[in-house]
Amino acid sequence: MRVPLRWFWGLVVFIVIGPSLAFTEEHFNRRTPLVRAVEKVGPAVVNIYTTEISGPARNPFSGFGNNLFDQFFKDFIPPTKTERRSLGSGVLINGEGFILTNEHVIAKATKIQVTLSDKREFDASVIGADMKSDLAIIKINSEKPLPYVEMGRSDDLMIGEQVLAIGNPFGLQHTVTTGIISALNRNIRAGENMVYSDFIQVDASINPGNSGGPLLNINGSLIGINTAIYQKAEGIGFAIPIDHAKRIVDELIRYGKVRRGWLGVSVQELDSQLRRHFNLDRQRGVLVVGVAENSPAGKAGLRRGDIILAIDDHEVENKSDFRGRMASYTVSSSIQFSILRDGKVKEHQVRVTAIPKNYVMEFTRTWLGLNLQENNERFARSNRLATSKGMVVMEVVPNSAAGKIGINPGDIVRQMNQDRVDNEDDYNKAVAEINNPDRILLLVQRGRQGYYVTLEP
Repeated sequence: MRVPLRWFWGLVVFIVIGPSLAFTEEHFNRRTPLVRAVEKVGPAVVNIYTTEISGPARNPFSGFGNNLFDQFFKDFIPPTKTERRSLGSGVLINGEGFILTNEHVIAKATKIQVTLSDKREFDASVIGADMKSDLAIIKINSEKPLPYVEMGRSDDLMIGEQVLAIGNPFGLQHTVTTGIISALNRNIRAGENMVYSDFIQVDASINPGNSGGPLLNINGSLIGINTAIYQKAEGIGFAIPIDHAKRIVDELIRYGKVRRGWLGVSVQELDSQLRRHFNLDRQRGVLVVGVAENSPAGKAGLRRGDIILAIDDHEVENKSDFRGRMASYTVSSSIQFSILRDGKVKEHQVRVTAIPKNYVMEFTRTWLGLNLQENNERFARSNRLATSKGMVVMEVVPNSAAGKIGINPGDIVRQMNQDRVDNEDDYNKAVAEINNPDRILLLVQRGRQGYYVTLEP
């Protein structure tokens, strides 16, 4: 029996094309949302390599009491020439070459190099960095178009939803890890005086090498920046929410620094007795114990005795949570506060500003309880001071925060929070960085000794 020719050619087509169609369908079925998310964002993820000059030699006098030279020894001993290379990750956020990463990834770097997924290499420059938020912007220049991913949102995240992280852990380029969101609004203490607030906690592996890389949802939206500041973490990772990062990024690109906003309130924790007094059924909120005159909070109607329950619909758990949340708000930010007053919850809109320069000394006296004067060589010589730098304490207000902690006339303020104070301009800038003056860390010099004190007005 003769086989019709069309049957023959049909059999040939089936043999040749059939398996290919099956492979295509199988391949299509395996392209899950996670695969598509990696394909979408992967090209915008970069590897960052930094070269650092090692720091100054260790102070040989350290360990002999509380010696101020521990803080300033680096000023007098030049750094060695030893170079150290480290690596991290980042993500391109626009076509102009701006890269978002962690501040600790590029801190102290003398040279920054960036490698894209297509192996193109660039030298990068720092546009701005902010240690308090652990975020930085660096930039590369390219004649060819650059891939990038737009920042998404993080205000609608759900515990349990699937996420993935892309980065450069242990030098392994473009590694993808996946997991779920384990918790939201985590506060992480990194060191004695640094608390990061409002972190996303995930069970995806985040190591130092992929610190600064993107955290994505299954749609490929950028929802966070991975960070590896919590060294004790095993099997968990943390990311900075992208809504938090947006305000910082805008400041860094426009001004090269973060202009921190000033609220003008001092708050305290609510203990069990206060919670009963205010009829609160659980631990939440902070009590306003002071409002500065003509401050943004004062102009918006906040009063002493108010309970701040929430900031922009995020419940405030305690004082540390309050400080951490406020740290991301910059000059001109508009913040909605949920306030408990006289048993009723009220909403107040506050537009934060910078502390006016003509208010700095009034702030210093009213909130810290200090009258300060700029130090100089003549003043130091006539008063037999150990240094000609810093701000000299001329008067301490009785029963003030400074008075209670033991600061005396003749002491010298050398540092405020993380900002060094050598003169009045430094001091004014340091005060401008205080967005919540309810807890201030000072380095005070008395004679040749230096010690840290924490003022809580």
